[in-house]
Amino acid sequence: MTRLEMLPVQPLLTRDYEIRRTRIHEELRNRYGPVAPVDLLGTPVWLVLGFEESLTVLRDDGQWKKSMSYWPSYMEGRIPADWPLLPALECDMMVFFDDTRHRKARAAFESAVKPFQDLSLPHARQLRNMITKYADELITLLSADGGRSGTADLCGQYTRPLPLMVTTRLLGFSDSLGDQVTMDVWRVLDAGPDAPASLERLMAALHGLVLAKQASPGDDIPSYMLASDPSASTEELAWALYLVLCTSTDMVGALLSNTIVEILVGSTGARASLSAGMVGEAVNRAALANPPLHNFTFRFPVAPTRLGRFVIAAGDPVMVSPAAAHADPLFGQAETAEAIVSSRAHLAWGAGPHQCPSRDLASSIVAIGVQRLFKRFTDVQLMLPSDQLPWRISPLVSGLRSLPVRYILSDVPPQNVPSAPKASETPGAASRPPSEPARSAFRRMLASLRRRPD
Repeated sequence: MTRLEMLPVQPLLTRDYEIRRTRIHEELRNRYGPVAPVDLLGTPVWLVLGFEESLTVLRDDGQWKKSMSYWPSYMEGRIPADWPLLPALECDMMVFFDDTRHRKARAAFESAVKPFQDLSLPHARQLRNMITKYADELITLLSADGGRSGTADLCGQYTRPLPLMVTTRLLGFSDSLGDQVTMDVWRVLDAGPDAPASLERLMAALHGLVLAKQASPGDDIPSYMLASDPSASTEELAWALYLVLCTSTDMVGALLSNTIVEILVGSTGARASLSAGMVGEAVNRAALANPPLHNFTFRFPVAPTRLGRFVIAAGDPVMVSPAAAHADPLFGQAETAEAIVSSRAHLAWGAGPHQCPSRDLASSIVAIGVQRLFKRFTDVQLMLPSDQLPWRISPLVSGLRSLPVRYILSDVPPQNVPSAPKASETPGAASRPPSEPARSAFRRMLASLRRRPD
C-alpha cells in the first residue's frame, strides 16, 4: 500500500493551471497513470484522471464516502485550520452526507426542485418563460448604449446575473440580497482568504430566509423543502439552500460562460450543434470540453482499495477530476457507457448516487441563455485571444472572471412570452406583487458594469 504523505507531489494549482490544465493532466497521466498524487494548496491528495476510475469512485457510495469524518488527517487535527479549501468542505449539507442521511436529504431536495424542472408541470413551463424574459432583458440592457453594435463583458453583464436572477426568484430572496449572496458564493468556492467570513454571511442570510418561509410559506424551493420534510431543522434547510445557490448560480454561470466560449472558438462541434438548432447538444459539448466543476470534492475509501496503479489507504482524500476524465484517451473506448460517443456521457453533473439532482434545471438556464444570446446577436467576437481570457484559479470551479466581446445586434426582437401569472402562480414569487419584477437590484448592479471594455 502506498503512503500518500510519503510521495513526492507537485502543486496542482499553478499560475497557468487554467490555460494549461489539459497539458498538466497529460503530464500527470504519463507519469502516474489514471490516478496521481498531487499537492492541493499544501495538502497531498489523490487526483483521479481516468474516466473508468472516475466512474468507479462516483458510482460506489458503499466503498467511497463523502463525509469528512472518514478523513483521519482532518479528524486528528493535522489539516491546518486556515487551509483555504476548508470553508468549501466543512459544510453540513447533502453533498457530504452518506447512506441513509444522504438518501433522506436527497429525496427532500428532489421533491422541492421537481416542480421547476419537470416540464410536464406548469411551474417548469413558467420558469422557462421567466428565464427567456430575464435573458432578453439583460441583452437589451447591455446593448442599450451601443446602437446596433458595441462591446460588453458578457460574464459581468449576462452569464453571472442571469442565473442569479432566476435563483433568487426560486429561493424567494429579497432582491437587495441577491448580488451579495452570489459574490459570497464565489469567495467560498475560490478558497480565498475571505472565504470564512463569506460563508458566515451566507449562512446568516440563509437562516433568515428559512425563518421567513417558516413564518410565511410561498411558492418557492425553501417552502417546498419545508413541506417535504417538516422535521428538518433550520440549520439543515439553510445548508440545503446553500447547495441550491452553489449549483444554480456559480456553476450555471460558469457553464454558460464556458459554452459561449466553446461556441466561439472551440473545436468540439458546439458551434455546429447550435447552428443545427441543437442547443442542448452544444451545451453538452461545452461541458465535455470545460466542465464548470473541473474537480469534485473529496471521496474517502472505507478500506484500502486499488485504483489505477496504486492501493489507496483507507481515509485518503481522493478527488475526481471530470476535466481530466473527459480528456482520457480511453474515454471513447469505455465499456461502462453504452453510447460513450454521445456528448451526454460527460461527468459535469457527476454520476451515481451523488449526481446533481437539479441538473435539468441548471441545463435549462444555460440552454435558454445560449439560445437567446445567439438569436439576439447576429455576430459575437471575443476581444481577447482565447488563451488570454482571465480564468478563475480555483481548486473546484472552472469559470471566467471576464468575457469581453464585440457584438452586432440582429433584427430579432425580444421574444414574446406569456404575461406574468398571478403572484400565487409564479415560481418563487408568492410574496412579491406581480408588478414588482425581480430586477431592481440587478439593474443597479449592472449599471456599474456599463463602462464598456476597451
